[in-house]
Amino acid sequence: MAKQVKQKGTNRARSEFIWGWLFILPTMLGLFALNIIPIFQTIYQSFFKAGAFGRGNVFVGLDNYKRMFVDESVWQALFNTFKYAVVEVPFSIAIALVLAVLLNRHMRGRSLYRTIYFLPMVAAPAAVAMVWRWLYNSEFGLLNHLLNTLGFDSVNWISNPNTTFVWIAVVGIWSVIGYNMVLFLAGLQEIPQDYYEAAMIDGASAVKQFFNITVPLISPMMFFVSVTRIIAAMQVFDVIYMMMDRNNPAFFKTQSLVYLFYRYSFVESDRGYGSAIVMLLLLVIMVITVIQIRMQKKWVNYN
Repeated sequence: MAKQVKQKGTNRARSEFIWGWLFILPTMLGLFALNIIPIFQTIYQSFFKAGAFGRGNVFVGLDNYKRMFVDESVWQALFNTFKYAVVEVPFSIAIALVLAVLLNRHMRGRSLYRTIYFLPMVAAPAAVAMVWRWLYNSEFGLLNHLLNTLGFDSVNWISNPNTTFVWIAVVGIWSVIGYNMVLFLAGLQEIPQDYYEAAMIDGASAVKQFFNITVPLISPMMFFVSVTRIIAAMQVFDVIYMMMDRNNPAFFKTQSLVYLFYRYSFVESDRGYGSAIVMLLLLVIMVITVIQIRMQKKWVNYN
C-alpha cells in the first residue's frame, strides 16, 4: 500500500514537472530567441566593422570601443540620457503615487478617472509625440497661443538647447503616469486598513498617514517601479526621434544613446559601432541597477 502511494506521488510529481515546463516553454523560447540570442549577437557585432553594402564584416577588435571613448557625441548622448532620466523618473513616480492614493478612496467616477489617466499608456507613442510636437510648436502651437492670449511672449519649447530635455521629459512623464499609477494602486490595496484606522484614532493627519504608513508599506512597489522606470528612461528613443529634427539647434543636447545607436546602425550602416554604443548603455544600466539593489536595504520595507 505504501509502495503504491509512493509511486502515485512520484507519477504526479513527474506529471506536474512535465506540464509545468510545457506551459513555460513558449515563453522560454521567445525569451531565448528575442532577447538572449540578440544580446550575444550584439556583443559579437561590436568587435566588427560592417563591410561594403553591409556585407563582409571585418574584425577590428576593440577599435569600436576605442573610437567610442573619444567620441564627444557619445558622451554628450549619455549625459542627455541621464538628464532625461533624472527629470522623468522621480516626477513620474511621485505624481503617480499621489494620484494612486487619491483614486484609491471611495469616490464618484473613480473608475472613469483611472481610465482617463491610463489612456496615454495605450496610445501609440508616435501619435503622442506628434501631438505634443504640435503643442510645442513655437509659431502656431496651442501652448504659445495660450501664453500670447494671457499677454506672455512665445517660448521656444523644443528648440532651446538648455531646456528642451525638460519639455521632452514632460511628454515621458505624461505618457507613463497611468502605468505607474496602476502598479501603485495594486500595492495600496494590499495595505491593511487597520493601520489607517489605528492612526485616525491616535489623531494622525492624512499627511502623517501618507508618510508614516503608505510610503513605508508601498516601498517594495516603489522600488520595482523605480528600477523598471530607470531602465525604460535610459532607453528613450521614440519621443526624441519623432519630436526632434536633425537641423534643430537643440538636437545635439537632446539625442539619447539609443538614438545614436539607431543613427550609426541603420542610417550610416555602421552596425559594429552602433553595437558598441549599445554595450555601453547595457553596462550603465547594469551598474545603476546593482546600485539600486544594494541601496534598497536602506529604504525598502518588506515587513
